[in-house]
Amino acid sequence: MEWEKLGNWITENHVGKLQPMAPLSLYTSWKIGGPARLMVWPEEETRLSNLLRYCLTEGYPVRFLGSGTNLLVADEGVDALVVHTGGLNQLEWQPDLSPGKPGASAKVTAGAGLPLAHLTAAAAKRGYQGLEFAAGIPGSFGGALVMNAGAFGGQISDLTEFVRCMDAKGCVRILERRESAFGYRTSGLKTSGLLITGGGLRLTAGNKDEIQALMSKHLEQRREKQPLDQPSGGSVFRNPAGEGAGRYIDRAGLKGLRVGDAQISTKHANFIVNLGNAKARDVGALMDIAKQEVRERFKVELENEIVYWE
Repeated sequence: MEWEKLGNWITENHVGKLQPMAPLSLYTSWKIGGPARLMVWPEEETRLSNLLRYCLTEGYPVRFLGSGTNLLVADEGVDALVVHTGGLNQLEWQPDLSPGKPGASAKVTAGAGLPLAHLTAAAAKRGYQGLEFAAGIPGSFGGALVMNAGAFGGQISDLTEFVRCMDAKGCVRILERRESAFGYRTSGLKTSGLLITGGGLRLTAGNKDEIQALMSKHLEQRREKQPLDQPSGGSVFRNPAGEGAGRYIDRAGLKGLRVGDAQISTKHANFIVNLGNAKARDVGALMDIAKQEVRERFKVELENEIVYWE
């Protein structure tokens, strides 16, 4: 691959900030991972479209990165162009004609790179309910759509009207909710090969004080039960039928188990935390142990919720 040629093309066409051999450990919540051959931060869809078209024509592999949550990157890094969606962070509100009244609603359109926390706080400030479950969930709006983020009985797909995407040719596509194939902590977007550039949600009017109180309650529950003060990738495994994945891992006696600087959290066993200098191989080893022990003890197969890049 002529990576210098691609870098020059990106610079000449003013696509966005460019960083060769970007250390992905700086851009993932686990603080783990080797370098990306090139990383770019596009801020405008037309130039992004041209970039994807060029990469397809020239055969350059492309990966897409948001806030880097739910992502484990190999220690060797990735030999690809990583497109960081952080610059796609617009937020637009289209309220109906009777805001604040029972039954009133608003459509919010957000860019994929917008932090989910920002969107949640903005909705609460305006008195729109529906996103309370997301209080404390890290990551970007685009990542939330791909993983169908959820908690406390709510999930992003319940509010989604459409998803805005871009295919490998740089063509914009608008997917309706049903076309996104949402499932439990996953979606068809995950394996579609499409770049998620944004989406639209429908929220309903509520009581600001009640919305904020529920968000504060959810956030406090997260702080009590999850290791939010340590680097992690969020929930490692999807919850199987019966019990939560963390409960199975805990019952298998694995809480606190450590490989290198990676440790199954003593606070919540479905989190693997980075104690300082953990490697992807250390996290992988703990995941393999958890899967094997839960399989042998409880005849339950744990499925990855995180995504692995190599």
